[in-house]
Amino acid sequence: MQDKQLKIYVAGHKGLVGSAIVRQIEVVGSHTWIGASRSELDLCDRSSVFDFMSQHKPDAVIIAAAKVGGIVSNRDFPVEFLSENVQVQTNLMDAAHKFDVENLVFLGSSCIYPKFAAQPINEDSLLTGPLEETNEAYAIAKIAGVKLVQAYRKEFGRKWTSAMPTNLYGPGDNFDPQSSHVLPALLRKFHEASLSGADSVTLWGSGTPRREFLHVDDLAKAVLFLLQGYDNSTAINVGTGVDLEIRELADLVARVTNYVGQINWDTSKPDGTPQKLLDVGRINNLGWKSEITLDQGLRSTYEWFVDALATGNIR
Repeated sequence: MQDKQLKIYVAGHKGLVGSAIVRQIEVVGSHTWIGASRSELDLCDRSSVFDFMSQHKPDAVIIAAAKVGGIVSNRDFPVEFLSENVQVQTNLMDAAHKFDVENLVFLGSSCIYPKFAAQPINEDSLLTGPLEETNEAYAIAKIAGVKLVQAYRKEFGRKWTSAMPTNLYGPGDNFDPQSSHVLPALLRKFHEASLSGADSVTLWGSGTPRREFLHVDDLAKAVLFLLQGYDNSTAINVGTGVDLEIRELADLVARVTNYVGQINWDTSKPDGTPQKLLDVGRINNLGWKSEITLDQGLRSTYEWFVDALATGNIR
């Protein structure tokens, strides 16, 4: 593991993942960081990305910028999820190469793996079967990013890498009912039901799919760990190695939000992939493991959400 002080460009520094990485950089204190908001830099504008990289010349780039969303938004906007993500990651990598950025971590997603991959999902499962249809466009964009990292390694010897996090949550998440992922959507739904005294809450699907959840602060630690300590073309999984049914998650969220009504399931709505548990043996063997339990993470995230609602500081 190197100990060189780096100037790190965190692309997407105001998002869920990027903001957590910035917090961790500031906690560690051995690196500095730079960033640009969407109003300051359009990552789909290739010339602007190249100008930014030329001006700031970072030692490292962490690609946490992405268009993300839940089942509804993935279903309704496949063009945007595919096109915008490919543009962003390609512009950033091409510019990083032109200006000789030594270290780069591309953040993908566990949805890159086949829908029916053997569980837990090993990194070698990539491209061994069909994808989950509900987020295929996003997954293909992320696979393209992984392959571009590998191509830069092969053709130009770049010591860049990719990390594949499992489902993420934490402060700074998107809590919009129409575009958020399952965990923040449940937190908001149960919070509002608890406040209104609702007798019942109806959730999508059967509740039987199994999901793994990683607190974004744990991911941030993993990214900095990998930035200078992992040099391999294989994208590496980042997760807890533990999953649970969505029904169980709903029960946990109900307790955290003090909701006491009935939970109903609308089985006419899609479930998505039946199970998505990552094999995290590779990163665990390198010396990194998750630290924040789901119960701890849910409670702290809910506290952040309530405070953010009160101050209007929420997506």
